[in-house]
Amino acid sequence: MSKMKKLCVYCGSSAGGQPDYALAARQLARAMVRQNIDLVYGGASVGIMGEIADNVLEEGGNVIGIIPKDLFVKEVAHTGLTELREVASMHERKLLMAELSDGFIALPGGFGTIEEILEIITWSQLGIHQKPCGLLNVCHYYDKLINFLDHAVSEHFIKKIHRSIVLVEECPEILLEKFEAYNTPEAVKWLGRNSI
Repeated sequence: MSKMKKLCVYCGSSAGGQPDYALAARQLARAMVRQNIDLVYGGASVGIMGEIADNVLEEGGNVIGIIPKDLFVKEVAHTGLTELREVASMHERKLLMAELSDGFIALPGGFGTIEEILEIITWSQLGIHQKPCGLLNVCHYYDKLINFLDHAVSEHFIKKIHRSIVLVEECPEILLEKFEAYNTPEAVKWLGRNSI
């Protein structure tokens, strides 16, 4: 039985440039439903966001969409979800997504996706939550970000122990296995500058 009940998935409102991105969303949807894990996401019906929501629903799973009022039209809100919550702001959206979820996965996406996954990783680093955070590295989409994080470790801006917060996999099933086994690194953020 999965200890994950709800997973937040950040992903693009665009389909991206490769069909493998949508395929990965479908694979993740199936893996989640097989483990009775509900989807929490940004509430749109388009792009990779729509793909994962539609596939969780088609597989018989539950989907909770959370969308700010001013993006309701712009992002084309998904009206066929198990539950669609309209909130006042992006900040409220991100907070509610974090509160509802037992872990956080980023599929390929743009500025919003990258900002959301990095913020939730930062919250883990600061001890605000102890939930797993991961990148589904479809077609090596996140390779340069991963390389940058490793560079930040080598330049002593990120501690090695905090780098381990970011779980990376190409296969949805293996990433979910890592989520099940995840233990939060025990380290205080504000240690001395030679503590990496």
